[in-house]
Amino acid sequence: MSDSLSKTSASSEQIAPRPSCEPPRLFERNQYGLICDGAINYIYNEDGTINWRKMVKTEFLVPHKQVFEKMGKPVPETIANLDDKEILILLGGLKDLAAVRGFTSCTYRVTVPNSECVVAVCQIEWLPNYETSGRVIMSSGIGDASINNTTGFGRLYLGPFAENRAFVRCVRQFLRINIISQEEISEMATEAAEDMSTTLLKETVTKYGVSFEAIKTKLIEEKVEGAENYKSLADIPRYKQFELIERIKRKAAARTTVPPPSSK
Repeated sequence: MSDSLSKTSASSEQIAPRPSCEPPRLFERNQYGLICDGAINYIYNEDGTINWRKMVKTEFLVPHKQVFEKMGKPVPETIANLDDKEILILLGGLKDLAAVRGFTSCTYRVTVPNSECVVAVCQIEWLPNYETSGRVIMSSGIGDASINNTTGFGRLYLGPFAENRAFVRCVRQFLRINIISQEEISEMATEAAEDMSTTLLKETVTKYGVSFEAIKTKLIEEKVEGAENYKSLADIPRYKQFELIERIKRKAAARTTVPPPSSK
């Protein structure tokens, strides 16, 4: 009897957790700004930059239901063999990437134009790494939430919705992730927004004489996933359409800028 009790007691001592104030792992960064303890498996582009898109964990990627419903197709159960435009990234995935990339601050500026709309600007100060030549970089993103682009309980939490949208846009743009976030879509506003962005892009390329072929070639050169399959401006993701509009306008403005007179 005593032997049995002593064996049980010894077994309990072996499996009993020991209190500790030490973390199981220290996340240290090397001189390149990368976590260097083997915990992170970085994936690189051909030019040596980090491919943050491919570092998104699959658990944070889901099929874009609205895309398939719009085409009258069944929604896939997994993201296997789907193009980026057919996928959504969840908020947790971008939080995970932001933590891996490393930042020192994340701040918000919130305004309320009226009782039915909230606008938030997210600003993140990123840790320096080899991609930024050791410089601290600031990035920002704008997110809005209103009764016109939210549904269900989202209409009761316009502030948090606007903040989340600002955050995901800030992270996506800085890390060059060409997948729209689930936070950025609205079942009632997506189709109208897509039509609007396409219309604005069409007006811009017409005004400045830019061809669809030139845009497609440029996007392929920039390795935008799926660009080689674009057949019209409408195939370009909405976030990319707005980006192209601004780029075209900036380029046109630079061409028309008159250089200052020479001091000689």
